[in-house]
Amino acid sequence: MSALIPFPNISPEIFSFELFGLNIALRWYALAYIVGILIAWWLTARALRQVKLWQGDQPPMTTQQLEDLVTWTILGVILGGRLGYVVFYKPAYFLANPLEIPQVWDGGMAFHGGFLGVVFAAWVFALRHNIGKLAMADTVAIGIPWGLMLGRLANFINAELWGRPTDLPWGVAFPGRAAQDCPDIVGICARHPSQLYEAALEGLILGLVLIWLVWQRHGLKAPGLVSGTFFAGYGLARFIVELFRQADEHFITAENPMGYVIHLGGYGLSMGQLLSLPMILFGLILILRSRQLRAP
Repeated sequence: MSALIPFPNISPEIFSFELFGLNIALRWYALAYIVGILIAWWLTARALRQVKLWQGDQPPMTTQQLEDLVTWTILGVILGGRLGYVVFYKPAYFLANPLEIPQVWDGGMAFHGGFLGVVFAAWVFALRHNIGKLAMADTVAIGIPWGLMLGRLANFINAELWGRPTDLPWGVAFPGRAAQDCPDIVGICARHPSQLYEAALEGLILGLVLIWLVWQRHGLKAPGLVSGTFFAGYGLARFIVELFRQADEHFITAENPMGYVIHLGGYGLSMGQLLSLPMILFGLILILRSRQLRAP
């Protein structure tokens, strides 16, 4: 199969320089985190200042509290994302190499773990400041999709987390031996740009849906609706994209070439799909409950 779209020659590093013998670099992935946090902060602060968006015209926190919450969520993302990767994807490896667990600079972060870290941080913050849990969840959910979008774009630039082989016109020839190791394919192997699928579904579309809910449908007056839509929307988007995304290498064997963690006859579920199902269910529960809590 010949490559239908060549991979763009974009360096993972925006710039780098030497300082006192150390190489200092700014990578697209790091920039995605920074800009994603700033966008989430701006959107949430804007919503907090518009008091009529909230139930009883009463925002759940002040903009000063939001600044403190940002610090908590950053720690939740980093610690949860790393621990999630360790526990969900490579527990045996890290059990044998525990000193590598803190080495986040070598890569290895899991969204579901990072999200659980944010949930835990927000829950503790809400307890400390006597903030309603559903209002807190809605507040945090408003800006998350935009960080996801930027993170997936950075994954594409890094030529990582690519999809399964495809002969569709938008298949991309990702560089590297692993990406080009496609059984039964002679020549260049084109793959689904699954990072871009995720950027569109988990980021752009979900982000626009949440903005529409908040500013057009007054969704914050029904505690749990915005966060429930995020949970269910992300879970569904990730579940769909997993159909096209290449499974992690350590899940793939000769007997299990699709990398399923659960087999159902000739079909199966990937780790990403397995972790997304509880998010979909929980999101639907929050959406149904929010109808009972909507302000008249």
